[in-house]
Amino acid sequence: MMMKRIAVLITALTCMCGAHAETHYKPHISLGARAGASISRMSFSPGVKQGWLPGTAGAVSFRYTEEKLFGIVAEFGWEQRGWKENFEEANSFLSYSRSLTYLRLPVLTHIYFGSPRFKGVVNLGPEVSYMIGDKISSNFNYEYPGDVEGFPANRMVSQMAMDISNRFDYGIAAGVGCEFYVQPRHSITFEARLYYGLGNIYPAKKADTFSASRCMSIEATLGYYFRVK
Repeated sequence: MMMKRIAVLITALTCMCGAHAETHYKPHISLGARAGASISRMSFSPGVKQGWLPGTAGAVSFRYTEEKLFGIVAEFGWEQRGWKENFEEANSFLSYSRSLTYLRLPVLTHIYFGSPRFKGVVNLGPEVSYMIGDKISSNFNYEYPGDVEGFPANRMVSQMAMDISNRFDYGIAAGVGCEFYVQPRHSITFEARLYYGLGNIYPAKKADTFSASRCMSIEATLGYYFRVK
């Protein structure tokens, strides 16, 4: 019975390969760029009261498609991540945000479907990034928040002044969007993409303050592709 199952499986795979060989899809190579806005926050443990921090994002792109529905996209770009503290209990007169600028390199599986003029797209895959900027904006002395009049009590404050210990990040990116072909070689894209980081910006050992300090972001970008082949 096992040998029969193996034989059936081999036959099926052979038929699939033969059918694939009969249908030849011409490979396409496209170069492009995209840019837009992002919002981000951090996944802290213990939790920190925070909101979404607005920023910018963009990249230059290389895209290779050979199959009818699948391809690969590699990008090199930037994104502003970070977080904005939420001080609702202090009547919002306090303000603190920390913007972290990353250079990033995602390599994504590219899935597309639709007509020759308009296509839906899904991009999914890993991303690595490196922090090149760390900027704090605050209207109070965040290094000694306990000395600030009206500062809320019983609040996690260590994250405000703590130095970044890990500038390298890695995670998963997933995006959905659409592509409109103005001409056979020229197209305009729109994409909404989610990034969830798996690395921590602060130390995460048992004796450390945070067991998790991971970046997460959502971005919306407009882009342009030119098919060179």
